[in-house]
Amino acid sequence: MSENLGGSGPPSPSLSVSSSEHSKSSGTGFDANRIAEVKAWLVSQFDVAGKDVPDFEYTSRSIAHLHNVATLSQAKTQAATIVANDFRQKAVEYRSQAARIREILEHVGLVQESLPPNVVSSSQVVANVANLLNIRDTELSSFFVAMADLSLRKTAVEEKRAKVQQESKELLDYTRKAIARLTYLKRTLSQLEDDIPPCEAQMEHWKTNLAIMESKERQYLQQYSNYKAMLNRVGYSPEISHGVLVEMAEHRKDLEKETKPILDTLRSYQDLPPDKALAALAIEDKKRQYAAAEKYLEDVLQSALASSE
Repeated sequence: MSENLGGSGPPSPSLSVSSSEHSKSSGTGFDANRIAEVKAWLVSQFDVAGKDVPDFEYTSRSIAHLHNVATLSQAKTQAATIVANDFRQKAVEYRSQAARIREILEHVGLVQESLPPNVVSSSQVVANVANLLNIRDTELSSFFVAMADLSLRKTAVEEKRAKVQQESKELLDYTRKAIARLTYLKRTLSQLEDDIPPCEAQMEHWKTNLAIMESKERQYLQQYSNYKAMLNRVGYSPEISHGVLVEMAEHRKDLEKETKPILDTLRSYQDLPPDKALAALAIEDKKRQYAAAEKYLEDVLQSALASSE
């Protein structure tokens, strides 16, 4: 059911709704007046097309939709009728005015048939120019106003054209810069792609070295742990520095020099005849001397440690 902008005839008298339909509609909650209006509008529209209204179920939703369509169609039809009547009235007035002007021209002898061809063609040119400039008369002032308006429009168009050309120039400049940047990026990408194989080889080399260094690190950490445990077992402490060890070594050398004669004497006793009593005395004497030497060595070491602290 499309909207018809042409004139629609009045609804047929046979469109009245029967009392049974009224009761049925009121029973189902429909508005009987709306149903009658919708049916009348459908019949009028299908009569224009020369067809019968198809059968369909009248529901509240369909009736509401069709009523809205019918209302809108009738409003547009009425507006179109008003516009058409106005155009018809204007056409009548224009024809009447044309007949009056033609009568005046015939009285003064200026009918088209009595005019020379060049005058007719000039008049036609003037009329065409007036139509082109959208003016309703051929007064010189009207032509001047229309030409001025056309000149202003031409100036505005030229300004817009210059602006568009400037924008086009800027866009072209931006496009050239973008193309240059794209070319540079493509060249950089190509160089980077060429650098990939040597970089990958270098990375593989670094990976190999890294694995070796990790293995060495574990080995050195294990050695460090072993050396630390060994130093703990021998009683090493951070207070024992290189200087202290050098002093202790020097004292040890001095003690060795002092104990060397005693050891030589002890060895000489080993060549004596095996007299038990004398040998026992000699051994006891040497033991006392050796014990005294060891005590002296301990005292020296203790004094050296004390001085280093």
